[in-house]
Formats: sequence, structure tokens, C-alpha cells
Amino acid sequence: MTVSTVATWLVVIGGLLILLKPMGIYMYKVFTFQPTLLDRPMKPLENGIFRLLHVTRDSNMSAVEYGIAFVLTNMVWGIMAYTLLRIQGLLPFNPEHFGNLSAGLSFNTAASFVTNTNWQAYSGENTMSYFSQFAVLQFLQFVTPASGAAAGLAFVRGLSGRKLGNFFVDLTLVLTRVLLPLAVIFGLLFVALGVPDTLAPYLHLHTLAGQTQVVPRGPIAGWEAIEHLGQNGGGFTNANSANPLENPSALTNILQVIAMGLVPVAFFYLFGLFTGKKRLAWTLIAVAGTLYLAMLAMIYFPEAAGNPIVNALGLSGHANMVGKEVRFGMGGTSIFETSTMAFTTGSVASAHDSFLPIPGLAFFIGMFLNMVFGGKGVGLLNMLMFVILTIFLMGLMVGRTPEFLGKKIEAKEVSLTAVAFLLHPLLILVGSALAVATPAGIAGVFNPGPHGLSEILYGFASAAANNGSAMGGLGAALPFYEIALGIVVIIGRYASVVAMLLVGESLLHKKAVPQTSGTMRTDTPLFWGILLGSIVILNALTFFPIMALGPLAEHYLLMAHHLFA
Repeated sequence: MTVSTVATWLVVIGGLLILLKPMGIYMYKVFTFQPTLLDRPMKPLENGIFRLLHVTRDSNMSAVEYGIAFVLTNMVWGIMAYTLLRIQGLLPFNPEHFGNLSAGLSFNTAASFVTNTNWQAYSGENTMSYFSQFAVLQFLQFVTPASGAAAGLAFVRGLSGRKLGNFFVDLTLVLTRVLLPLAVIFGLLFVALGVPDTLAPYLHLHTLAGQTQVVPRGPIAGWEAIEHLGQNGGGFTNANSANPLENPSALTNILQVIAMGLVPVAFFYLFGLFTGKKRLAWTLIAVAGTLYLAMLAMIYFPEAAGNPIVNALGLSGHANMVGKEVRFGMGGTSIFETSTMAFTTGSVASAHDSFLPIPGLAFFIGMFLNMVFGGKGVGLLNMLMFVILTIFLMGLMVGRTPEFLGKKIEAKEVSLTAVAFLLHPLLILVGSALAVATPAGIAGVFNPGPHGLSEILYGFASAAANNGSAMGGLGAALPFYEIALGIVVIIGRYASVVAMLLVGESLLHKKAVPQTSGTMRTDTPLFWGILLGSIVILNALTFFPIMALGPLAEHYLLMAHHLFA
């Protein structure tokens, strides 16, 4: 392990640990309507929006109303995006004169971006006009993570014994008090560090070889800021953060990783402030942090050791850097890729198709769990889903009705939580099975053997987890995958969120029960171990068979020096 690797990791992890508490306190003040520094510039704007929507800051909704507002608002954004992409050629800010998108690609892109997935079955610099990039897709990169954060806030309020709040108020405050200010700060930093931000046409340069090279540019710095702050992940260009225009230096690489984790990690501390259970919040941070470090080790050390087949030939004693970002080294690349899977961002600074099987398994773990901090609000919601399931299983073992935050966990809460938990693997496994069983699905696989299965599985896991990254060896632009993955991202986004909102409202209306000597404490190292074990066991039971056919099989065959042609 090099000094630069250790330094990069310490800066990123240390930065997030330092920032999580002040960021969590700031967000707590915002969403409990306490004074903050941004009151003077933002309150007039917010009040105007509230008057337009006929709501007030103290408006409240039921879980059903909140869920309906969440889904229908996103549906309207999706229809608008689909329509604008279909008529792209007629709209302004199109200096390269790109035409309209096809119906299938428009549906896939609109569904992907409106669900905060940002799966891209297109090459941005060759497909999208500036208008589509900043007025359609970048707009969605602001509002859709804000809507997910709003849903997470409503669930936390329910757990803390407060009313759920109003979706439109929460959506507005997430935008005006969190995402917009942070996007301005990070956008200016990226511009200062060399990321372009312009509406000027592409550059057409004459090379020394006498050829003409087209260099794409555009409003990239602003895109990069909200791409990572909102856990969106979709790149302005096809190469995403491996493109020097999007990620020009090791410093911008570190800033992008910090931007990914800043709000999701702070959300865990925000939960502790809302519920008055800061020790529990730190316990959940420790569980997610343990999983994060395990993923980082699974990605870095095998790649640093190199490909065993190449090593056996005596051709390389260095890290396996094929497909990786050589500017940042294996240390900078590995923490970027760990973060993009842990925080469900989906941006990439390397080709995931080039990683060895065990690092590939770490990518899957991030998407299967979908709560290693995860996206803002939604990642915390998924973590609390596992907390409720763990407490229920503990109650079964000791013959006691389980309790969480002073509320009894009974049949209704367990049923809804189970639905939210089971829906995720259902979408991944059924979607992958259909792709494997149909000629249309097989036609999109460009790799033979178990790696080809991993490509399919990765696509559906990325869609269901609203991650949006791809290994790179799947024909995602084929009609089968455009439609199938578009459907999966929609169901994966909304169904589980609505189910957990109903759980939050159910717990809100329950009477608090006094804590006794028989109550299982959830803020101790013992619960950290039980929760971590439950997460690992539940997901291993669900996904181990398909992993044995994909990355694990590929790993053992690789160790046996077996190649696929």
C-alpha cells in the first residue's frame, strides 16, 4: 500500500467523519424550522413557492397522501422529461444539432433519471444537446434526490413521534437549503480546479497527425456538483469521471468522493437528533462504516495484487491497472468505486468490466445491501428496514414482542417491512432470469462464461438499487434492456419507499411503552454485531446461489488459470 493511497483514504474518510456532525445539525435545524444563516436569502423564495402550492411550513400529510404526492410528482417530471427528449432536435442550445431520441431510449432515460438511478444507455457527448443536459437531466438530478430525501425525512419523523410533514415543504427545503447551496460551492470549486462550464460549441482541433479531433465541452462543472451531491451518477460524457474534463485531478477525485457521502452520512446523524438517540445513530454509522471498509478492502487488495494469470507469466508485479484510472492510482480509484457503490451514486472513474471477480463481488454487495449509507434519506430508510427485521428476529428468539424506539413492532410493521425487503431481490433475480431465458436478453451479452451472467445480474441490480452504474459489457441500448431496466428502476424506487412510509405512520400512532430490563438496547456494541450479522446472513441467503454462478465461479476458474474466449 503506497503513501498516496493511505493519504487519499485518510483525507476522504477523515473529511466525512469531521463533516457529518455539523452537516447533520444544520439539516436538523432546517427541518425543524430553526434559524439558520440561509434564512434571509432563501425564505422569500420558499414562501413564494409555498403560496404557489397552497401549503405552509407546518402543513402535514398522512402516509398515503405523502406517498401519492411523492409518486405523482415524480411521474409528472418523468412525462415532461420523456416529452422533451423526444423533441430534442426542435429545442434551443443544441450547437451540435443532435436529433430527437427514440421512444425506447427516451423512456429508459426519463425513467432512469426520475428515479435517481441515472442509468445511461447513451453516450452523453454524442446524444444529448446542452438543453437536454442542463434543463432536463440536470433538473432531474436536483429534484429527484430531493424527493427521496423528503421521503426519508417523513419516515424519521414518524419514528420520532412527530407528524410526517408535507412532501412539498420537505422537497422545497431540501432543494433550497441543502442541494442548491452545496452545488454552488462544489461547482465553483470544480471550475477553479479546471472543470469546464460553458454553453459554447464543441472544440474542433487539428492534431499533429493532420487529423481533426472533436473535444466535447459544456456546462460540466455544475453537472459534476449535483451528480455527486445528489447520488445521481450519470456522466455528462460517456467516460464519466474517468474523463479529464469531468475529473481532471486527484483533488477533484477526492472532492467528488466527499460530495457523494456528505449528505447520506449526515442523514444518519440527523436521525439521532430527531429521535434523541444519538448513540443509536453512531451504532448505525458504525455498521455502515464496517461494511464500507470491507468493500474497500475487497476492491483494493485483489487489484493491487494483480491478475494471477498475468503474474504467473512473470509479466507484471504491479497493480492490475488495465481499465483503471492511472492518474489516481489504485488507491484513488478503489475509494472512488467503493464510494459510488456504497452511496448508490453510480458514477465511475474506471471500467467496472475490467475489475477482477472479488472486487466485482464488492460492487454487487453495495447494490444488494443498498444501505451502506446509500442515497440521502433512502439509504437510512433501508438501514432502518434491516433494524426492524433484526429486532423482529430477536423477539422471535426470546419469545417477546419486539420494540423499537419505545414502540411495539407487530404484524403490520413486519409485513410491510418484509415486502420492502423482498421486493429488491425479486426485481434483481426475476429480471436476470428473464434476460438469461430469452434470446433478446442473451443478445445483449458481450462476454462468455460466468462473467456474462455477472453482466446481466449487474444491470438489474444497478437498476433495482437505483445505482445506475454498469459493468460495460452489456448491450443496454437494445430495446429489451431499455424497457426491462426502465420498469425495474420505477418499481425499485417507489414501491419500497411507500411501504416504509406506511411503517413510519403505523409506528407514529402507537403508544410508547416503557423500557424495561427485558428491552433489547439498540445502541450497544452487542446490537452492532447482531445487526451486522443479520444483514450479512439475510443477504447471503438471498443472493449467494446466483453469486456462486457469477463472480465466485469466475474467481475460482481464474485461480485455475482458465480463460474464456
